[in-house]
Amino acid sequence: MFERKETGIPGLCVLAPRVWRDARGFFLETYHAAQFAELGIHDRFVQDNHSRSVKNVLRGLHYQLRRPQAKLCRVIRGAVLDVAVDIRRGSPTFGHSAAVELSAENMLQVYVPAGFAHGFVVLSDEAEFLYKCSDFYDAADERGVLWNDPDLNLNWGLSDPLLSDKDRRNPRLSQIAAQHLPAYNAP
Repeated sequence: MFERKETGIPGLCVLAPRVWRDARGFFLETYHAAQFAELGIHDRFVQDNHSRSVKNVLRGLHYQLRRPQAKLCRVIRGAVLDVAVDIRRGSPTFGHSAAVELSAENMLQVYVPAGFAHGFVVLSDEAEFLYKCSDFYDAADERGVLWNDPDLNLNWGLSDPLLSDKDRRNPRLSQIAAQHLPAYNAP
């Protein structure tokens, strides 16, 4: 059983799972295809990823163009600020973003539809981040948007994150040619 919370950007949502707790600990379902379908999430997930990062590591903002990926994200250790930006050309919410804190304590998940740039920054001393993808990772297809693009006005809560060289070189959204952005498919 999941509660869907809207972010203000159609399709991008936070999912709060039902957690059963007792003296032994807790139990929760993190994914249930039929229940997700009832919530309007119909993606078939084909790949699971797990990353571990230290405080102030920022990974993102990433997307794939030819093999777009929807993502279902959660944290099993520590806490992160998870950020998704609508970069679908023609979308009524193009350039809009949503951020949510995901942690081992709150057990929230974020569903990021295909066509969004996605990233996160680690808030705790260390964090383990898990996410399901609706298509396979393709290194040749990976693209990115500059994490501190002034046009996006994202508040990561820090000014000097630990970044990969690749993420440091990502262009601003306004510098990306339209053919290198995903298209918006109206519902």
